[in-house]
Amino acid sequence: MAWYEADSGNRLWYEERGAGTPIVFIHGWCMSSAVWRLQQEGLSDSFRVITIDLPGHGKSPPPAGGFHIKGCAVDMVGLFEFLQLRKALLAGWSLGSLIALESCVYLRERLSGLVLIAGTPRFTQGEGFSYGLTRIEVDGMARKVQRSLRGALEGFTARMFASGELADPSLAVLIQELLSSVPKPTSDVALQALGALIESDLRERLTLIDLPTLIINGECDVICLPQASVFLTQRISSARQVVFAGCGHAPFLTQSTHFNACLEEFRRMVSVREH
Repeated sequence: MAWYEADSGNRLWYEERGAGTPIVFIHGWCMSSAVWRLQQEGLSDSFRVITIDLPGHGKSPPPAGGFHIKGCAVDMVGLFEFLQLRKALLAGWSLGSLIALESCVYLRERLSGLVLIAGTPRFTQGEGFSYGLTRIEVDGMARKVQRSLRGALEGFTARMFASGELADPSLAVLIQELLSSVPKPTSDVALQALGALIESDLRERLTLIDLPTLIINGECDVICLPQASVFLTQRISSARQVVFAGCGHAPFLTQSTHFNACLEEFRRMVSVREH
């Protein structure tokens, strides 16, 4: 548990656990590093698990210059240099997938693989890309945040899970407890991060990625649509896709054992490729 003072002036909280292949996890919108607890616990025997709080999220204070995908990527590059990470895996979920896509081009020499979870190169629909949310939907999200951040986040987290995905009472309690431990950002940061999502279009980045890439998505995701994961798989030359049946937006929570096993397998595949 420590702080990283970025050249940008941002102060980022990060945690490390375990030893082995470094893997850096980037969380999603209005979440924090707390969402990766089941990966910290399940992967630290064979990975050096590093989780961060993005600016204005978790324990990290708000960014002085506002929240931007590119700014987060610059901070990520600095963190990799600060921690002297080599042959690392970079894993981004949802908003974190966009930051991972923006970062990986600059981190190419420090990475051995990329993991995109519920990923997308573009959060909203646009010309030539129909696999995002509509402008009406994202404008509705912004209005809900403005009215009540708590209510907006309760609605958002409810949409993260498919029908029946939390039918196991013990799993439902565990995930509720985990999500309850996530500190809420301010409404300003939530709106800035949502604006960053709306403005981002990283489709041109995809052909530049030559890293082994694992794309994981839930077949029932209504936030970052499954078709967006297919789009990524088709355009990243060395990508393979794993679809989690019956899952929504957070397969690493509801099927953590299977998810962690996929990362273990991916690490082994990357290691064989390197040697």
